[in-house]
Amino acid sequence: MSIYPRPLLHLAQQVLAECKAAKIMLATAESCTGGLIIGCLTEVPGSSAVVERGFITYTNEAKREMLGVPGDLLADYGAVSEQVARAMAEGALTRSRAQIAVSVTGVAGPGGGTALKPVGMVHFGIAREGKSILHEVQRFGDIGRDEIRLKTVETAFNLLLRMI
Repeated sequence: MSIYPRPLLHLAQQVLAECKAAKIMLATAESCTGGLIIGCLTEVPGSSAVVERGFITYTNEAKREMLGVPGDLLADYGAVSEQVARAMAEGALTRSRAQIAVSVTGVAGPGGGTALKPVGMVHFGIAREGKSILHEVQRFGDIGRDEIRLKTVETAFNLLLRMI
């Protein structure tokens, strides 16, 4: 029995199958999900054929040290921003042996939100070798921490499927 909801596991299986068919490895760079994306992927037997590594970069220091996110981006735009999501995805790609990477950075709550960056706002980045970095922002609303994080995982999988 998995700790992940069945629909998420099904999406994870789809992502893994598409990556395997395309002969590409995958990396993640996670902030607000704290490893839920990589955890769900590795819940699937045989995921080691596709999953290269996951970076859990909850702090700005981790984003800088592990992914090479420039400090000026973090200072100018904040961790929850398009610029940082793109830099995280690019960093995960360049600092791994993967050919595709997903990043997530957002406000899962219950606190920490502002008028410009409310609880439930999550930025996504998808980097794939030879392609432009894809960015998307979702405003899930203040629907609860668990629900925001699970919807973030679901959105990340759907974006990966679009980019593969």
